[in-house]
Amino acid sequence: MRPMAALRHAPIARAAQFRALAVSCGIGSRETAAKVAAVPPVSKKMAPGVLIGMSESDLQQLALEFGQDKYRGKQLHQLLYKRKIKEIQDLSQVPLAFRNELQEAGWRVGRSPVYKEVTAADGTVKLLLKLEDNRLVETVGIPVEDAKGSVRLTACVSSQVGCPLRCSFCATGKGGFARNLKSHEIVEQVLALEEIFKRRVTNVVFMGMGEPMLNLKEVLEAHRCLNKDIQIGQRMITISTVGVPNTIKRLASHKLQSTLAVSLHAPNQKLREQIVPSAKSYPLDAIMNDCKQYLLETSRRVSFEYTLLAGVNDTVDHAIELAELLHKWGPGYHVNLIPFNPIDGSEYKRPYRKAVLAFSAALESRKVTVSVRQTRGLDASAACGQLRNEFQKVPLLGDANIEESEQVEESELEMAVSS
Repeated sequence: MRPMAALRHAPIARAAQFRALAVSCGIGSRETAAKVAAVPPVSKKMAPGVLIGMSESDLQQLALEFGQDKYRGKQLHQLLYKRKIKEIQDLSQVPLAFRNELQEAGWRVGRSPVYKEVTAADGTVKLLLKLEDNRLVETVGIPVEDAKGSVRLTACVSSQVGCPLRCSFCATGKGGFARNLKSHEIVEQVLALEEIFKRRVTNVVFMGMGEPMLNLKEVLEAHRCLNKDIQIGQRMITISTVGVPNTIKRLASHKLQSTLAVSLHAPNQKLREQIVPSAKSYPLDAIMNDCKQYLLETSRRVSFEYTLLAGVNDTVDHAIELAELLHKWGPGYHVNLIPFNPIDGSEYKRPYRKAVLAFSAALESRKVTVSVRQTRGLDASAACGQLRNEFQKVPLLGDANIEESEQVEESELEMAVSS
């Protein structure tokens, strides 16, 4: 066995064993024992093998474990999140020996290649990223220039490969469900868009493929990284949900300053069940009560998403019923109206502009704050799941993996119903 050089690069568990042995047997000087005792503990947050998603302190810890100076971790942090390096060997500011050791130990950056890029006439960009298991996941970059000429860049990120909830108007649900995304697979979507646009992402919305609340642990870890490491303000981040029992309470307990957006799409339970099948397990009164408690606990108002479907939920009577529902559960709510973005094979149609304006006016006249989302990227298949469905009608993997995905989907739905 090599002497101190081997000890320096050995796992922390072995160092701890050596320390205990030295103390119990009286071997070595006090100075030697003190040096061994000073070996820092392994960070509990460290995700073995993947650098993306790790904090600066995690990366400093990693550098120490490989016998490097602590500042090497800060260098790694800058290279990953500012320069967006994709491969271990391209981390050129750190020593070659360190890079080799990271690679030999199985570490990787954790970035995925862009499988397809589509740009719309309005500047909206949709990317398909090819994950390590050959699954495809979407992310959308939406640039908006204000009156002063400054550009806001919003990243619409996915939290799952597909979605098990299958809302009737959504292209993602029609494409099936494969698995949850890992936190680094969420974070890398933002980094990929920043590379394409050559500018910082200013806003993030968890409104892409998937139901974020069915993957809350990874979503919260990605949220931490986006806020702390990529430095996007919490108030610039929105987490959207169609509603999963008990998860709004769990999210409230973290007391984030981010916005919670709840997809209602209907002013009553019967119509909501028609549009959102999963609503059967989460009654409208229950979800509204959870939203009320969320406001009380976080002091952050809840935003309600409402997709307008022509002839289904877009009449003035629907608007009046929606206003009554919101007033019943208290103040502090906002409604974001979303004219339906047409998708292939859907029975739903986009409402006329006159119907959208009448719906909005009916809410405003009843003192409900409302906004109408500008439709972007129609010529880039920008509705959630559209582009992915064009290239991946079924998972790229074999039948065994498809069967496994279906089993995962069933277990996710069972969890939503039973929780």
